[in-house]
Amino acid sequence: MSEKIEVGSVLTGKVTGIQAYGAFVALDEKNQGLVHISEITHGFVKDINDHLKVGDEVTVKVLSVDEEAGKIGLSIRATEEAPAQEAEVKAKKPRKRQAAAPITTETEQGFNTLKDKLQEWIEQSKAENLINK
Repeated sequence: MSEKIEVGSVLTGKVTGIQAYGAFVALDEKNQGLVHISEITHGFVKDINDHLKVGDEVTVKVLSVDEEAGKIGLSIRATEEAPAQEAEVKAKKPRKRQAAAPITTETEQGFNTLKDKLQEWIEQSKAENLINK
């Protein structure tokens, strides 16, 4: 593997293959890396073929270099500025909260809250432990 490829480098390469999990990019005659599907672009990517084609020239950032395995992890997304509206939508989107419902148990008389039954269960548990000893 070439010494010139370092983590953090921004390089230009050519897409040589596309799989469901990512795209292979040739950086030079000797080195090829993988752009994982999550690193194609900002936002969700369902089908890589909607974004890239074999032969496309792309700018990539080197995320990882594993010389032993001969693998280079690349990102196209890291070379692009995040869309401003995406950040705004996340900031403005209110979080959904569920109302806390009281936990109830059914008895012969109807429904009781957990609080009402807790003391009875503690006493039953103590009585059973004494019998088992």
